[in-house]
Order: sequence, then structure tokens, then C-alpha cells
Amino acid sequence: MKKFTLAEIAEACGGTYVGDESLKDTAITSVERDSRAVKEGSLFLAIKGERVDGHDFIEKCFDSGAACAICERAPQNPSKPYILVDSTLAAVKKAAKAYREKFDIPVVGVSGSVGKTSTKEMLYAVLSQKYRTHKTQGNLNNELGVPLTILAMPEDTQAAVIEMGISGFGEMTRLSEVAQPTICVLTIIGCCHLENLGDRDGVLRAKTEMFSFAREGADYVLNGDDDKLSAVREVKGKRPMFFGLDPKNDYHAEDIENNGEGGVSCKLCFGDTKLGVTIPAIGSYMVSNALAAVAVGRLLGLSDDELKNGVESYKTVGSRANVINTGKIRIIDDCYNANPTSVKASLETLKNFRGRTVAILGDMKELGADELRLHYETGALARKLGIDVVLAAGPLAKELAGGADGKWFPTKEELINALPGIIREGDTVLVKASHSMQFEKIVEYLNRKEAQKCQYHI
Repeated sequence: MKKFTLAEIAEACGGTYVGDESLKDTAITSVERDSRAVKEGSLFLAIKGERVDGHDFIEKCFDSGAACAICERAPQNPSKPYILVDSTLAAVKKAAKAYREKFDIPVVGVSGSVGKTSTKEMLYAVLSQKYRTHKTQGNLNNELGVPLTILAMPEDTQAAVIEMGISGFGEMTRLSEVAQPTICVLTIIGCCHLENLGDRDGVLRAKTEMFSFAREGADYVLNGDDDKLSAVREVKGKRPMFFGLDPKNDYHAEDIENNGEGGVSCKLCFGDTKLGVTIPAIGSYMVSNALAAVAVGRLLGLSDDELKNGVESYKTVGSRANVINTGKIRIIDDCYNANPTSVKASLETLKNFRGRTVAILGDMKELGADELRLHYETGALARKLGIDVVLAAGPLAKELAGGADGKWFPTKEELINALPGIIREGDTVLVKASHSMQFEKIVEYLNRKEAQKCQYHI
């Protein structure tokens, strides 16, 4: 970390420093919310969760080498300084904002209803060709995750890519205040979190809150194929830069070929340049992600060779369009999350694979009053695309199965029990649902050795 002292932290978060005054100039080495990750010099965040209260572990963290704790109530037997605050969550945001202001570097904020993480990873792959780049790890994209990501920036960071996820109004404004992006990237305005945001216009308003605390002179990189984003003609007096498949965009693509597991080849076009690349991922939607990254890379001075090398070094992360070949079947593990827009993209990817296609889909949460209609329409799309078999589990997914003329199961356990009689050797199987449905258990079943050895129905 850059030098960040206990005195600076206490002042930034408006807390009361309690302890040895001679230690106020102590610089922390890391910020940790998990007591098991604490090391010598760490700042421990005592956060009260649903099951565990971090305040119960403060003394243990001091014994493990923590230099200080931020907490809402005083430890019983403090052996180290602590900073007393009204809210640890509010304090960490203020501390992260102060730490962010120590860096005069490009900070790319990334959001959208679909493709946040894959675009973040593509941006990281591209920018790493020129800069020591810091990025959001895992799913740390919310009001705790973004501050933790900022506070984890190493001293020598030259660029940062910060994923910013929300579910309601006001959240993006608070995240923007912490991250203060110099480049704002928005992917797609889709049907997500409609329970809180109402409709796609509400999603647009919530996502574009990112612009609130963007640094002066910031650039705005938006998906011009999205009808809502393409209507944004000016932000703070500056014209956005648009990317997308349509040739009208500043950054667009030609000659797109989806080769399944062989990746997606295309030409990325900007100005007089046509950059031939092969993206090592499935799904034509990855072309838009690559275009966004190339647009940002060009803003930050990368050469064409650096752009090409970056795009072609992209790596898929976690349960996001991860292809698993068991030897008998091919699994597209995309079960991290789901909404109608992301499921549509996944189904369009699935249809490009050879052999029989199977979609195992589940409930999509937080869709508000139109949730049943949106599930039915998603199923109808699967039928229209010609997906061979649609299996669905969960109460909302019953409508999805109806729209697809598919088979519905009340629970994922009942669906799993039926799989040996349905799945055939040579199938490509997409697994996708909202994260709370825990469809990773279906992926685990399909992938584990016992399942691979079973006699699939032919």
C-alpha cells in the first residue's frame, strides 16, 4: 500500500482514535474484513454480519499482528489502537475515498446489466500490456467490495479497473464517490433489479449515476448497440465514445466468426484500422467486450500490437461462460447469475455449438411485477432459437418451461435426479440461473466422476 497512517484513516472516516498517541503515524500494510486474513500491520474492519460479528474477533486480530481496528463499539481488552465510528461500513467508504485520492492514475469504472465481469477481465488483459493494473477480485463490486478493492491497490499501481454493481438507486453515486473514475464504461441496460429500479429507464438512471463523481475531464465509453445508452449524447459537456457491432459505432467489428470452443475471430475496427483478433472465449457478445477494452486502451495510449495481445490473452473467470469438457458432454457453466438479457446472450451462444443443445435454466430473481412474463418470454426465445431441450427448476421457472415447451421440475434436486435419463453423450449443456438458486450444484453433478461414468440415455 501507499503510506496510509492511522491518523489519516481516523480523520478520513470521522472516527475517534483511541490508543497510544505515539502510534498514530503507524502506516497500515493491508485492510482486512476477515480475521483469518489479518497479518502484521493490517487494519481490521469489525463488521457485524448476519451470522458473525467482527467485533468478537478484534482481540484475536491484535494477537495476529493487526495494527488497528475500525469498530462501532470498544473492544473489551484492547492491546492496540482502535478507531471508534458510528458505522464501520460508512467508515471504510470514507477511508477508501481518501486512499483513492493518493493515486493520480487512470481508474476505469465498469458497470451494466450484463457483462460487467467479463468486460472488467478484458480491460485488465488489455491494460496489463502497458500498465501495472489493479482489478476487482471475485464479486467485490458492491458498497463494501469497491472500497476494499480500492484499499487493496498496491503502491506501484499504474491503472485500475473497478467493477461496480448495484441493485437500487443511490448506490452507484456512493460507489462513484469512492472510485472517482477517470473513464466510465457501461455495457448493457437490461432487465435486472426491476424490483427496485422499475424498468429499463430506471436501470439507465441508476447506472449512469456513475458519472456523478467521475473525475474532471473523464471519458465515457458506452455500448452504442444499446438503445438506452446510444441516446446519451453528452455527459458533462463531452461526447461519449460508442462501441458495438453496428458500423455506426466509433469502435465496431467485422467478419465475426463464432467457432465454439475455438473462440471468436473478428476484425475490430476503429478509424482506418481493422485489427484481426481471436478472442479465447465463447459467445459473440465477447466481441463487444473486446471493443470496449480496445476503446479504453486507445484512450490510454496502447499500440495496436498491445491491443491485439491483450484481447487474445483474455481469461474467463469463475462460473461465467466457462466451458467444461468431461469427455462425454460439454458443460457451459454460466450459473453465477441470470437476468433475461444475460440468459438471451447465453442461449444465443449455446445455439452455435455442434450436436444436441440442452439449456438447464432456473429462476431469475428481482424482476418485479413482470417476473412471470419475463420468464415466459425467455423460454419462448429458447424455443425460437431452436434449443433442443430446455429443463427448468424453481417456482418462477415454471413459466420459462411453458414458454419453451420444456420440462419443469419444482426443485433442482428433482431435476438432477432426472438428468441421467435425459442427457446424451455429445450434448452441450448450458447451466444458468440466479446465484441464489445454487445451480453450481448441477454443474458439480454433471462434472463429477460418478456422473461421467453413468450410462447417459441414448
